[in-house]
Amino acid sequence: MADALFEFLHTEIVAHVYKEQAQRGDTEKERSSSLSALEGMGFRVGQGLIEKFTKDSPSFKDDLDIMKFVCKDFWTNVFRKQIDNLRTNHQGTYVLQDNKFALLTQISSGKQYLEEAPKFLAFSCGLLRGALSNLGLESVVTAEVSLMPACKFQVVIQKN
Repeated sequence: MADALFEFLHTEIVAHVYKEQAQRGDTEKERSSSLSALEGMGFRVGQGLIEKFTKDSPSFKDDLDIMKFVCKDFWTNVFRKQIDNLRTNHQGTYVLQDNKFALLTQISSGKQYLEEAPKFLAFSCGLLRGALSNLGLESVVTAEVSLMPACKFQVVIQKN
């Protein structure tokens, strides 16, 4: 039940942000600001959730240890399943693959929705970036969908 409520809330937030955009006039700049707004919301939620999920956890050894925690524990707490695949080039780039991403399953009934996928992924990119930020990793997170509802998140850790 909680899963369905989260998915419904997410869908309504996306619809609300894009409805406001449409009322202001649909230009590429407003579309970009809508994605930024959703990503910012996800960032703040990710920061808060990771604090809750790590309060009793031991400290992490390195970036890979943090990413494993995110793929197993964090993802399970948020989406009720682990990331299906984690890959890295051992130089700060990680690819997290979710073969049945919960926030895309409701709209994945056809290829016509593939172009709509980015607006349903912006919040999740922010969620990941916010969680990693609170764990001490500044990152750039992007998402790619080639076949719904599978999704790949690319995380590039920013070295100081």
